[in-house]
Amino acid sequence: MVIPRAVFAHYMVGLTYMQSAEQWGYDIGNASAAAIDGFALNIGPSDSFTLNSLRHAYDAAAKVDNFTLFLSFDFQATGGSWSPKTIADLTNTFKDEPAQFKVDGKPLVSTFEGVSFTDQWSQARSQVDGDIFLVPDWSSLGADGLYPHLDEIDGAFSFDAWPTAGQTNKTTDSDVRYTKVLKQASQANKFNVKTYNGKAYMMGVSPYFYTKLPQLGKNWYSSSDSLWYDRWQQVLDVMPDLVEIVSWNDFGESHHIGNNVEAQILASAKPYVDGLSHAGFRAILPYFIAAYKAGTKNITLPESMGEGAVSAWYRTTPIDLPNCSDGGTKWGQSGSDSAKDGVRDVINIVAVSAWNTSLTVALGDATYTVQVAQGAPQFFQVSFEELGNQRGTVSISMGNQTATGAAITDECPESGVINFNAETIGLKIPSTTNETYNDSNSSPGQGSSDDYKWNGVKRRNVHAKARRSVASLDRGVSWAVSALALTAVGMLYV
Repeated sequence: MVIPRAVFAHYMVGLTYMQSAEQWGYDIGNASAAAIDGFALNIGPSDSFTLNSLRHAYDAAAKVDNFTLFLSFDFQATGGSWSPKTIADLTNTFKDEPAQFKVDGKPLVSTFEGVSFTDQWSQARSQVDGDIFLVPDWSSLGADGLYPHLDEIDGAFSFDAWPTAGQTNKTTDSDVRYTKVLKQASQANKFNVKTYNGKAYMMGVSPYFYTKLPQLGKNWYSSSDSLWYDRWQQVLDVMPDLVEIVSWNDFGESHHIGNNVEAQILASAKPYVDGLSHAGFRAILPYFIAAYKAGTKNITLPESMGEGAVSAWYRTTPIDLPNCSDGGTKWGQSGSDSAKDGVRDVINIVAVSAWNTSLTVALGDATYTVQVAQGAPQFFQVSFEELGNQRGTVSISMGNQTATGAAITDECPESGVINFNAETIGLKIPSTTNETYNDSNSSPGQGSSDDYKWNGVKRRNVHAKARRSVASLDRGVSWAVSALALTAVGMLYV
């Protein structure tokens, strides 16, 4: 079994009712520009538009070099159930598409849960010409729960990508256990590929988590102040076979790294999603992905990053505003403490530079400067207090470039509760040999408030490859209520 290292982003197809081919191409172009290798297409069993959306996705991906897709069957979505034949039919429909991701000639297939279906996978596999490469997420079983099923699977994916309730930092304990259970044995070779004698491990990585959808039993925040940096450092320690970023577009759980698409945002999530961009999380991605593929933390700065990049994220609502409730939000899934106990009033920064330089954070009229050493990305936290507890627009400056984000204010949101979601800022420093220009990064039909500043780094003809448009109406998507089932088994991701 030979698996070239690859990084995918989890894409919720259940949010794409009436989504145009143009919007699919736009998302794929942006993901490719951030060095992401493909999308894991999460699909439920009952959405009538699934087949049409998948066709748009595969067609759009085929137009972007080296961008691939695979199906991820969601077993927690309501309104129907998967059968071996339905899974086989969908897999057969797309397995030979140019953009299909394969391992040893077999289409990779994944899941979101589905532990009650484990004994039916042999039936599904037998109906797919040439078999499949099955890497399910059965996180509710835990790593040790895979032992009885190792003969049925080719690997496993873990959604365990966030700190647990009351935990400030994520550890690699579960990742290490997965790799042990899957009996990973590897040999590196000159082709930057690993050959495995055991089963494959696909590691979940996420930048953030906040959800406030009480009608679905969801109202918690997982500590995310350093999560994006920490989790990528953990990838570089564990070196899994594959990586899946959770997510590209799950706005209701605030772990999206794609641009805001109005039609994909649930109405009940708009109070904490609208006006905040997560696009800046992508600015630092090309370095981490290149380092992962190279098998080392220290690499030459990828050409696509120019001479440096910065990703920064922060909350716009200070935690101790008077007369501003925590909204009953808990610190971690199934937690008992207030989410206020799991956050700090800080601006979190990951920076990488081709030379020794300084980086300045500004909040209102106050500034704070840190030194960035040449080499691997570095993590900094600058507290609101270190910035004089001022209020106003936040900006990040490095080299001769500056990018700004939403203002930190003393105004409680209209909802009357603290917004635990984050604003991000992304900045890239152009190479001296690159043409300098600023390019819009908002979705078709939207303004540029969701942009992050590329500041002169060319996007390798992204728009020529991906001229797509915005999706229209959003449906009440069935996958969202999976929270109810997963809360019962103590899952981190819903």
